[in-house]
Amino acid sequence: MRQRCFTCGTHYPLDQVLYTCAQCGCVLEIELDVSECVAESLSGAGVWRYARFLPVDAGRRVSLSEGDTGLHACERLGSEFGIPHLFVKNEGENPTGSFKDRGMTVGVTRAVQLGAKAVACASTGNTAASLSAYAARAGLRAIVLVPSGQVAVGKIAQSVIHGGEIVQIEGNFDDAMRVVQQLSLDTGDVYLLNSINPFRLEGQKTLAYEICESLGTSPDVVVLPMGNAGNISAIWKGFQEFKAAGMIDCLPRMIGVQAENAAPLVAALAETDPDVCHLSDPETVATAIRIGAPVNWRKAIAAVRESGGCAGTVSDAEILAAQRDLARKEGRFVEPASAAPIAWLRKNGLSDAETVVCVATGHGLKDPDAVLREAPRFTTAHPTLASLKEALNIQ
Repeated sequence: MRQRCFTCGTHYPLDQVLYTCAQCGCVLEIELDVSECVAESLSGAGVWRYARFLPVDAGRRVSLSEGDTGLHACERLGSEFGIPHLFVKNEGENPTGSFKDRGMTVGVTRAVQLGAKAVACASTGNTAASLSAYAARAGLRAIVLVPSGQVAVGKIAQSVIHGGEIVQIEGNFDDAMRVVQQLSLDTGDVYLLNSINPFRLEGQKTLAYEICESLGTSPDVVVLPMGNAGNISAIWKGFQEFKAAGMIDCLPRMIGVQAENAAPLVAALAETDPDVCHLSDPETVATAIRIGAPVNWRKAIAAVRESGGCAGTVSDAEILAAQRDLARKEGRFVEPASAAPIAWLRKNGLSDAETVVCVATGHGLKDPDAVLREAPRFTTAHPTLASLKEALNIQ
């Protein structure tokens, strides 16, 4: 294994600490020789079941038993959308309630192996929660930068309880991301664990492996929300590696979904050869994808185009309606960003696919305020059967 610039192809040793290419400044990826990974059958559970596909020493792993999340059939919504086999991969079942744990177990393991004293991130909430938990497990200092007043309380609470040092940046996520990169480059003992770090994305690719093993093949289509764009590119990489290893015969189409007022990637994909991907003031109720300058935009564009997929937008109203749909028709409570794929399917349809997997990236309790934007309707009754039946309109 070695590190490789995604854009210019320059190679770097696996043990060299850097986050972007020294030649062109673009993001890196881990180059895996799949032929070295297929000698034995897989064993174990969760992310570390795929240890030989990962670029760190599994013997020194920092784990909270992440991965092995459910792939849940959604018959009612599938019937409505005309999709014979619709599934939700529920990443809210991870230890801190989001997909970030897949990457963080690998990223923090890498930090321990490097001898780092602290780990740091900029976050809209989920990364902060995950980093703080895994840092606590490893005995590392956790430094978290969040945009002031823009992070759901459920996510901040997780970071607080795990001992994360939270700094509110007077700006948006992109401002926080810029300054935390400067901190990590200036301070050698602070290891950056945003998705610009290619080691973290190696953990996130295991979601693709799990989908394939659960289905016994690749799905036709995978639909997922896009924020910083590391997840769609990581999952696509996972599917490609499983195919190269002979574990599957075909690859899915990747469909990325953004909120209407936070959609720099959708705009960039509309161009033939974009050289920038940026939106100055992203805004959406789906705080997890309220990002205007996604660092992995080139990787995300490649994933969509190479897979023959597409990208699109949905409104905040459509996102909240889809969140209710999942909860009331399938019993799955997810955060708003996680409902964006369902909103996209309801809006656009997908008549040419038999098997579709939507990735729900985080649990609904991450952002309870989104649910309570509309005042809940309560009915009052006296403690008598007659009053109760009247309140319930039961004859």
